[in-house]
Amino acid sequence: MVAAASVVVAVGTATGMLSALDDRGGSDEARPGLVSGSLSPDSLSVVPSASGPAAPSASVAPSAKVTASPSPKKASPGSTKARTTTTRLYRYPSSQVLDWVQDNPRDKRAAVIESRIADRPAAVWFADYAPATITSRVRAVTSGGAAQDRVPVVVAYAIPDRDCGGASQGGAPDLGAYDAWIDRFAAGLGSGEVVVVLEPDSIAQSECLSAAQRADRFASLARAGRVLKAANPEARVYYDAGHSGWRPAAEQAALLKQAGAASATSSDGIFSNVSNFHTTAAEIDYDRQILDALDGPPGLGAVIDTSRNGNGAPPDGEWCDPAGRKIGRAPTLNTGEPRIDAYLWVKLPGESDGCKGTPGTFSPSYAYDLASP
Repeated sequence: MVAAASVVVAVGTATGMLSALDDRGGSDEARPGLVSGSLSPDSLSVVPSASGPAAPSASVAPSAKVTASPSPKKASPGSTKARTTTTRLYRYPSSQVLDWVQDNPRDKRAAVIESRIADRPAAVWFADYAPATITSRVRAVTSGGAAQDRVPVVVAYAIPDRDCGGASQGGAPDLGAYDAWIDRFAAGLGSGEVVVVLEPDSIAQSECLSAAQRADRFASLARAGRVLKAANPEARVYYDAGHSGWRPAAEQAALLKQAGAASATSSDGIFSNVSNFHTTAAEIDYDRQILDALDGPPGLGAVIDTSRNGNGAPPDGEWCDPAGRKIGRAPTLNTGEPRIDAYLWVKLPGESDGCKGTPGTFSPSYAYDLASP
């Protein structure tokens, strides 16, 4: 992993969901298993999410399926996100943490982990390049949300050369294949509200690419946003802004513009702090600076990953399962903050960055430390 990047670690095709053993009966590290989405016959591939250093930092894709909180309706064109909160975020009914809670009801940590992590909504990651099944797997999540009148959060994570060849390397073989994968991803979005976190680290961590490669990637990302929003006008698509400890806001905004994040046809705004630890206040300030610099339509907003930022970033910049961190604000689409559309749990608390277990596996001891008051 590059020290300046925010790493998203992919666990592998169709192995995102994991189940763990009770400490008294075996290992504290989760065991990889198939994601068995009850809403679809196809297995859901999700990825664990690790986070990078406090300065330029990396995000590790989480294998998350979680619950959600109040969520607003999409703003009409030209509005300033005047959304209602009659719907709620969707909690996909399968995840590593839910498996662990179900399998370990007598574990002394179970009540805390269940009430403070498992019962809350988190994003579902699609990080494997499996074009034949991506439509049905995305549809399993979006149709489940629609059936409950709730808003799912999905993460598209298959850009070529992702993570600059680091721990989360992988994705589509080339941009042509990626464009086709996005077309199939979009076909599963349905017609209801859905939040799309488009390619963590793809913009903030693009320094390993040549100028020509970066331009091609950004053109593909701009296309992706257009395709996603054309497929489902209720989809809200957010672009990678890194986090407040990475690049200056003006510099990040310049990159975001090149990738289409300032265009209403491809973007609803930006996301920040994915798999990282920076405080919500710092991210709000940073994201507003970026939005100002983008100078896009008035409806553009930001979503912030608050899953592990309750104590802020470690002073030493440690990004890999750092001690002393806590869960942050509960996921919601009703933040009360102008231009901040949502606090989301994009990284599922308890899934390791790679130091407390294999990247992406669920660690009950880590989850308990994060969730304990």
